[in-house]
Amino acid sequence: MNKASELRKNSRAELRAELTALRRKQLELRIQHRTGQFADLAKFQEIRRDIARVKTVLNEQALSG
Repeated sequence: MNKASELRKNSRAELRAELTALRRKQLELRIQHRTGQFADLAKFQEIRRDIARVKTVLNEQALSG
């Protein structure tokens, strides 16, 4: 995933699209885990942190202007 500094270069629309894609990926991983098809639990943490990064940058942009 991108660093926060790289995410800050994106527009709000691009960040929202990225957030939607990450949430969709999180849902897919959760479903795969529940059905026993997926065992890499570190991926959950990675996706969760990526979501937090994008949300942080979106909030920074909202507060700045």
